[in-house]
Amino acid sequence: MKKKSIKVPKEMEDIYLSITKITDEFSKEHLNDEYTEFIQYAVAELCRKRPSPLSKGNLNIWACAITHAIGVVNFLDDSSQTPHMKVSKLYETFGVKPSTGQTKSKQVRTLLEMSQFDVNWTLPSRMDRNPMVWMITVNGLIVDVRTQPREIQEIAYEKGLIPYLPKA
Repeated sequence: MKKKSIKVPKEMEDIYLSITKITDEFSKEHLNDEYTEFIQYAVAELCRKRPSPLSKGNLNIWACAITHAIGVVNFLDDSSQTPHMKVSKLYETFGVKPSTGQTKSKQVRTLLEMSQFDVNWTLPSRMDRNPMVWMITVNGLIVDVRTQPREIQEIAYEKGLIPYLPKA
């Protein structure tokens, strides 16, 4: 699992602050603190890319795309989740055309190597429900570490293969 950071190069600070101002307000109104935090991490990571894709284009569109990308990983459009939001409502709230939002979101997911069940972008509250977080290889077999002896769980945790030790 990757370490997350909100550090950005000096020349990208204004862009980072502008985008996160938009996304923080959106998250406060429609999402939660976990989304706020992970969106900030994604913005910062994109700011650190050389060259940064955020240096060109409409910042509101980037804010929407990054929010959507984090939402895709965490099934934001699934009404059984809390919070949840239809993709069309997300685009509408940001004032972004769906085709533009989808294209930029795909670009973000590609640049940050995001996918559904991505352990690096799964919100902490969803970790228990993400089966990919708990899969490790033991003696050549893929197993759910939660079904393994505590000793193996501790080794997996120490190696950074799982985010935390499962409840005993």
